[in-house]
Amino acid sequence: MKIVMYLLALIAGTALSVEGAIYAELGKNIGQLESSLYNFVVGSVILGLLVLFAGKGNIGKITKLPKWMLMGGVLGTIYLTIIIILAPRLGLAITMIGVVAGQLLASMLIEHHGWLGSSIVRVNRYHVIALTALAAALLLLI
Repeated sequence: MKIVMYLLALIAGTALSVEGAIYAELGKNIGQLESSLYNFVVGSVILGLLVLFAGKGNIGKITKLPKWMLMGGVLGTIYLTIIIILAPRLGLAITMIGVVAGQLLASMLIEHHGWLGSSIVRVNRYHVIALTALAAALLLLI
């Protein structure tokens, strides 16, 4: 079962790179911020329909949650807009390696300290080696 989860993670990563390339091109044609807006409008409509017909949660609880839990939309907007801006300038590979390196570093810090409700996973030498390898890949591509 774990192999399926790893494959899904690879598919998600692939989708992010494809999305980055598509929206970078869209941004050249309609504008960078407009490209990001398009993404979130279409995504909101699709997710709205999914929640309407298949949702099992309770979105009404959102008003009772700590505000930090609601930052995902802001961070997602920042993430996608930065990719739309950087991919045409730096290239998709360099942009995505930078994104993955940032994700790995932030994830390691979050898990190491148990921030944001995450389980504690202490940084070890394998984590450091992985981050060093990503940094080396980024430097080799620059």
